[in-house]
Amino acid sequence: MALPSQSVASQASVKGDVSLYQFFGPGGVLSRTHPAYEFRRGQLQMAQSVEQALAEKRHLIVEAGTGTGKTLAYLLPVIRSGKRVIISTGTKNLQEQLFYKDVPFLEQALYPNGEGKLNVCYMKGRNNYVCRKKLYDLTDQPVLSGLDEIEQYRAIASWEKVTQTGDRAELAEMPEASALWHKLDARADACTGQKCSQWDRCFITEMRRRAMESDIIIVNHHLFFADLGIKQQTEEAPDAGILPDVGTVIFDEAHELEDVAGSYFGISVSNLRVEELCRDVEMSLQRHHMLSASLAGALSNLRERSQFFFALLPAGDGRFAFDGRREFLEENGEEFLGLQHGLQRLGSELENLPSKPEEIFNFTRRTQELQVHLGFVMESEDKNTVFWIERRGMGGAGAAASHRAGSARGGGRVFLQATPIDVAPILKSCLFDRLDSCVLTSATLAVGGNFEYMRRRLGLEHTRESVLPSHFDYGNQALFYVPPDLPDPRTPQFAAKASDRIRHLLEITRGRAFVLFTSYAQMNEVYQRLLGVLDFPMLLQGDAPKSALLQEFRVTPNAVLFATSSFWQGVDVQGEQLSCVIIDRLPFAVPSDPVVAARVKAIDAEGGNAFFQYQVPAAVITLKQGFGRLIRSLNDRGLLTLLDNRILKKQYGRVFVESLPAYRRTTDLRQVEQFFETP
Repeated sequence: MALPSQSVASQASVKGDVSLYQFFGPGGVLSRTHPAYEFRRGQLQMAQSVEQALAEKRHLIVEAGTGTGKTLAYLLPVIRSGKRVIISTGTKNLQEQLFYKDVPFLEQALYPNGEGKLNVCYMKGRNNYVCRKKLYDLTDQPVLSGLDEIEQYRAIASWEKVTQTGDRAELAEMPEASALWHKLDARADACTGQKCSQWDRCFITEMRRRAMESDIIIVNHHLFFADLGIKQQTEEAPDAGILPDVGTVIFDEAHELEDVAGSYFGISVSNLRVEELCRDVEMSLQRHHMLSASLAGALSNLRERSQFFFALLPAGDGRFAFDGRREFLEENGEEFLGLQHGLQRLGSELENLPSKPEEIFNFTRRTQELQVHLGFVMESEDKNTVFWIERRGMGGAGAAASHRAGSARGGGRVFLQATPIDVAPILKSCLFDRLDSCVLTSATLAVGGNFEYMRRRLGLEHTRESVLPSHFDYGNQALFYVPPDLPDPRTPQFAAKASDRIRHLLEITRGRAFVLFTSYAQMNEVYQRLLGVLDFPMLLQGDAPKSALLQEFRVTPNAVLFATSSFWQGVDVQGEQLSCVIIDRLPFAVPSDPVVAARVKAIDAEGGNAFFQYQVPAAVITLKQGFGRLIRSLNDRGLLTLLDNRILKKQYGRVFVESLPAYRRTTDLRQVEQFFETP
């Protein structure tokens, strides 16, 4: 997973040899090495800002629109600095682009004769790697369910003998939802660290070693904040986490930081977590012939107590607030204490085992941690925490399935969640105050031309700021159409009228469109209304995996894809195949979502205006992301449509309009027709 090693000295030679202008400017290194070179003033400006921030040990927040070339604009200053730097991305796609495309390109451009190497590694979360000890333990005592798992096990066992990385991405035939992989991955729960018999051959150990030897470590936000969360919980214990300490971090796609950080600084307790603990303990004790009658009784008791407790939790769909915790405990205190006692009993039984193997100590720790977490989510009065419940279907087939499933008491998987309402103070103390320099960049960070919203939500202070000019000619490349005559999208009449207008627009654009929705219900209703009416191939999110749908869209002439939130960002389709993006309504977060509702309440309670300080800016960022799917290159041309005319009629609509690129705007369908008549 790591590119060949080299010393920092060879990076230092780059610093002395090539200035930023000599690299990015006309006639420079980039112009001689990149086949599609164009001088991009924004790219050079960004590189200069990043270099200055690193040299002065300052934080920087920079909005760089699509087409700026921002990855090279931060990579070159990082290389020239000679510092060890973590680059964290929002998506695996961008991680792979950096490691497999941008870094090798830079290496070739800077060292055309192979006189130097860039020392870079690429890290994923632990559950992407196989645990050798788990695999070998399963060999001795296989616990496999059905022919599929037996075949998968054989494939993994053969692959483990030859793989250099242990990364499941090498197993192309492994199903995404493989239950067997979950039993074999290297997640931290079952890790015994240096006391493990496979420590020296462990893929996680090797990954950590490579990271310690690398100058640039490429990760994603989930791994970064999972690692930071573990280090916080263990108070920076020497073995905690897998990322090395650095003074500089670059966050690309930084608009996602608040939500990702919130999920890892929170706590989650579920019936699934209890069951996984019981299963792991049971398998280990059976393997070591230590499953006594008293331990079997403790496991059976814990499973029963867990089933009783989670079955009593309030019913509801999807995610909903758990406001009545005190009343719940008054009524069901015995079941809560029963579950706590069940965990305590299992912990005591494990502690009392004589001459126990190392993994048993790990189970004891997990049991105690679960007790503490359960106590927190049920009894804590922390003012900066929102407590909520999430029900997911047993199939785990994505958001649509989880939304539809599990409304009955006790059905499916039940998660008790505790999430920080405001992550700003946590990020400030745990991250920004501890780093010399932090660069946040994305195509969508500014609202109304400034970063006040992002600074407030993330706890950023004393930060340099830059909004870069776009490389695209939006006024000629894109037409932004808002129909003035459609009803308010919150009314029952909207779906029928919107479907008619979508059909008309798609006839003008000859398909070639993404139709993006803020809810599954709206997506399904409009799709059904247009089925059999549209003359173009129709693709629907949920009918196939995301990557398969995108590939089908790319190769199917005049296709129309109906999709929701996961297609609003991180999707890149260049050329005429995508000539239209239609969005059903302004993408305000669901106000009843427990985390959103708690943040709104907290801002209003402090005398703020949550609608203008939080809800509108968050929706602006999302809308910019959705519209950003259309113009991906200088040759792209097309139509952007928002079917929600509140952007024209409401006072807050101006904030959206002023935050969008300088598209040509119209409310006239005839201008849409003319736009597609002229090449």
